[in-house]
Amino acid sequence: MAGRFGFSSSSQATMKVTSTPSTDLALTNLAYVSSSDLTNFAVPGSKLFLALIGNSFVLSLGYPSQILRIFFSPHQIIAFSVMFIPPDNFNVALLTLELEFVKKGTKNEEVDAVLLANQLRKRFVNQVMTEGQRVSFEYHGNNYIFTVSHAAVEGQEKSSAPERGMISSDTYIVFETSNASGIKIFNQREAASSNIFRQKEFNLQSLGIGGLSAEFADIFRRAFASRVFPPHVTNKLGIKHVKGMLLFGPPGTGKTLMARQIGKLLNGREPKIVNGPEVLSKFVGETEKNVRDLFADAENDQRTRGDQSDLHVIIFDEIDAICKSRGSTRDGTGVHDSIVNQLLTKIDGVESLNNVLLIGMTNRKDLLDEALLRPGRLEVQVEINLPDENGRLQILQIHTNKMKENSFLAPDVNLQELAARTKNYSGAELEGVVKSAVSFALNRQLSMDDLTKPVDEESIKVTMDDFLTALHDIVPAFGASTDNLRRCRLNGMADCGDRHKHIYQRAMLLVEQVKVSKGSPLVTCLLEGPSGSGKTALSATVGIDSDFPYVKIVSAESMIGLHESTKCAQIVKVFEDAYKSPLSIIILDDIERLLEYVAIGPRFSNIISQTLLVLLKRLPPDGKKLMVIGTTSEVSFLDSVGLCDAFAVTYHVPTLKTSDAKKVLQQLNVFADYDIDAAAEALNDMPIKKLYMLIEMAAQGEAGGSAEAIYSGKEKIKINHFYECIEDVVRY
Repeated sequence: MAGRFGFSSSSQATMKVTSTPSTDLALTNLAYVSSSDLTNFAVPGSKLFLALIGNSFVLSLGYPSQILRIFFSPHQIIAFSVMFIPPDNFNVALLTLELEFVKKGTKNEEVDAVLLANQLRKRFVNQVMTEGQRVSFEYHGNNYIFTVSHAAVEGQEKSSAPERGMISSDTYIVFETSNASGIKIFNQREAASSNIFRQKEFNLQSLGIGGLSAEFADIFRRAFASRVFPPHVTNKLGIKHVKGMLLFGPPGTGKTLMARQIGKLLNGREPKIVNGPEVLSKFVGETEKNVRDLFADAENDQRTRGDQSDLHVIIFDEIDAICKSRGSTRDGTGVHDSIVNQLLTKIDGVESLNNVLLIGMTNRKDLLDEALLRPGRLEVQVEINLPDENGRLQILQIHTNKMKENSFLAPDVNLQELAARTKNYSGAELEGVVKSAVSFALNRQLSMDDLTKPVDEESIKVTMDDFLTALHDIVPAFGASTDNLRRCRLNGMADCGDRHKHIYQRAMLLVEQVKVSKGSPLVTCLLEGPSGSGKTALSATVGIDSDFPYVKIVSAESMIGLHESTKCAQIVKVFEDAYKSPLSIIILDDIERLLEYVAIGPRFSNIISQTLLVLLKRLPPDGKKLMVIGTTSEVSFLDSVGLCDAFAVTYHVPTLKTSDAKKVLQQLNVFADYDIDAAAEALNDMPIKKLYMLIEMAAQGEAGGSAEAIYSGKEKIKINHFYECIEDVVRY
């Protein structure tokens, strides 16, 4: 024992145990000896410990004339040695105690772990505890015994000998009880906690954070769990705290809000909030100095207080503005590279800080230097995505809570329905919807003739109609482009016969495959057929009916006049955005137009072609699923450049046969029953798009310039007039 702990010891001796004259002395865990014996043992300036050889316990010495009985029978002869000066790093970091009553089965008692731990630390401070040692004490009028079941000493490696160390004011105490003991421990969790957080629990909705519970739980586990425990516990585990986290995702999803609220939740210094561009300076070396200044307080605090230093939170908004990949900028100054180097050094350099938490936020994670993302730096990377329906409901509840409390929200407002209708909206866009709805309600109370007229506050009501109207004002920037998809099928989706129905059903089966299959994260489908045969309308219908949160259509009309490289960048961005959503559909409409195909030559863009070939075969990230639907009227050309092989399935969308045309005409109800067969016969082998155009032409001419009478059923298109319209239109 002396060799393990580096104690100096006197020669072994024996003493006789007697009873104590006072019960109070029996509850101090001290061995009391006469003053004359104490004088014989004492060394000036040294603290004495009595080591009981047979039981390997170490007791501090006192001297009120008797030797204290501590779990030894009276008159028992015990062997001991006197020990001096404990070694460095002898304090107990973690002490696990098993509690029981002195008199078992007497009562049931609830014990507050926080209060009891504080009492024991004060009462037994600087006393040595050994695994297996039993100590009696009094607490709130009850006599208890604790048994040391585990003692972890700072800086000591585990050995075969019993662990022992000295209780300090920082010792972290955990209590255990048996079911039969009659003792119930509560507040054990709080006893284990440090004061890093200002609150015992978090209500995210009260903080204005909705739909991010899973993300916050992930952040807490990875970035804060280790900081909740006292420093000596984490030292015992041999781990370092997380120093940085990165919140990334689409704009408006709550990254900045979450970072600021995390900063407010933490005790310690006020968080420093820095916008990336603010760090930049036109003066040489000034930008690097700005970065160093951000960490100056943390460095001074760690230098003077060590592990007891406060946590310093630095929040970097738009961190991609200053931390781009080194070598990617061509400004000639090298400032961006210097910023990255300076930041890397401060976070995890030679003199790394353990009292800093750097929170970065960006919409473009791909622009950041990869060295910044490794473990030890911004190692916790949490993607903040668009909220799901439950998350949208929480966000709407947060933004309408005050108006509901003050009776400004009309009874007909159904937030659950609004959450279902806004599947593509970010948190910021949902806030915009609420603001827009309120503006409609307020506008009803204003008179443009007299703006000074008093407003009746009691009559202000935000109704469901206000919210529905606001949905047209605030259009989601990310997610399913429903309006664009609906524009692709202005005439709706008519029943065009079994052949078109079969293709639609097969496409929806592929949608289901994307949803449920674990082995098909990427499904590609090509719809080919004559121009106007309904390929775009069919693919748009599949996109709308899929109910996927992200559906985008990529067409040449949105890229008129753009350079090849710019077109490639736009196409790649659509795919990158799709990878952020769990379920996505991308429609590549008229692929030959995207490739700038010209039959004479032929000429096409090889750069765009190669980009599509790569994207159509690249699997989405883990947990993400993507379906790509392509449409083309030049399938032979796509086959010649190898694009057909990039699609897993190809379906031919045909023109209408007579029976198909008859079904469409019956649904339109624009011909008399006796003329439908003749009209359908004239439309044999006609693309559906051209059929609608012919009906429109015939309806306008028949009704004197207005088609209202035709579509209302008051009049019918004459078959002879319809024949004339067909003769005017070139079929091919």
